[in-house]
Amino acid sequence: MIDLTNEDNMELMERYPDNYFELAIVDPPYGIDRDGQEETFTKNKKHKRKYYAKKEWDDTTPKQEYFNELKRVSKNQIIWGANYFVEFLNVGTMGWVFWYKGQEGLTMSDGEIAFTSFQIATRQVNINRGFIAKNGGSIHPTQKPVKLYEWLLMNYAKEGDKILDTHLGSGSIAIACHNLGFDLVGCELDTEYYEAACKRLKQHQAQLTMF
Repeated sequence: MIDLTNEDNMELMERYPDNYFELAIVDPPYGIDRDGQEETFTKNKKHKRKYYAKKEWDDTTPKQEYFNELKRVSKNQIIWGANYFVEFLNVGTMGWVFWYKGQEGLTMSDGEIAFTSFQIATRQVNINRGFIAKNGGSIHPTQKPVKLYEWLLMNYAKEGDKILDTHLGSGSIAIACHNLGFDLVGCELDTEYYEAACKRLKQHQAQLTMF
């Protein structure tokens, strides 16, 4: 079951009891102003990034209350952008993940770091960012490949686990959960992104039924 809603994540989590989800995989705002570009961006021919209208959701990071609630409703967590939230996390854990994007000449970082609550060895996963072009293409400025979420699920989730995503974004995790048979509850506050993610998931599901 894939259950996606258009709402604030604190309101969603409030409805669930302690430890309801076996695993939360989330990608909160990093507070680094990567939520889109101003209109002048389209006039700069040197850029390599796709244009997204500025929305200002990446101006700040979530507060301590968000991380407290996330840990309350989930037994384990994988949190992308953890280097921006170290004050809110138990950074003494072992099991960090480094995603190497596999593309040279990027104007952004070569990779991204995720905190995990698992006491296991730190891992590097090499998945080319170009995989974003698959499964409906790029619809979100901080979109991650479906293949990356599939890797996380295969390495950190168990059969029958209930998954939570509090920042659905492009919906890549929803496609990954559908492909691998995991139940997912996810929410997205921005209506435009939410509708695009739902459309992307439905198109993917429809393609699978054709073959």
